[in-house]
Amino acid sequence: MLPAETNFLAQLPLFFRPHPNLSDAVNHNIIQSEIEGGVSVMDLAPETTLLIHTQHTCYRIVILEDGRALISGHPQYCPRPILVQLEGSTWGGSMLKPRYIGRGMCLEFRHPMYGAPIVTSRIQDIQPVHEVGGNGAIRRSLPA
Repeated sequence: MLPAETNFLAQLPLFFRPHPNLSDAVNHNIIQSEIEGGVSVMDLAPETTLLIHTQHTCYRIVILEDGRALISGHPQYCPRPILVQLEGSTWGGSMLKPRYIGRGMCLEFRHPMYGAPIVTSRIQDIQPVHEVGGNGAIRRSLPA
């Protein structure tokens, strides 16, 4: 391999490659999550605000530290902001992609009033909330 080719290959993003010990369905879901996109909670600064549109609800989530967040938007579980632990996203089964919010997946979080995790309907869209600062400048919640 030529040095220029090596440089080019080193710059390519690392994508998941199907694993022979995982079922076709699991391999498919992991690859699909990369195609659909999402955001790693660990990559977000504290106080980042997201609107998560699921099939049935629009949640407002303010990211805090250590996987904690303030979540609101569901009439039963969180009509007002409540402190929860964001577990990650799932495809509706027991396989969890930790601290990740992915389109086409279901958000899973731990609510202080319920023993079992809350699992949302499928996420359709993830939007950063743009807030106006004290000087009138618009501040993006997600890095550009």
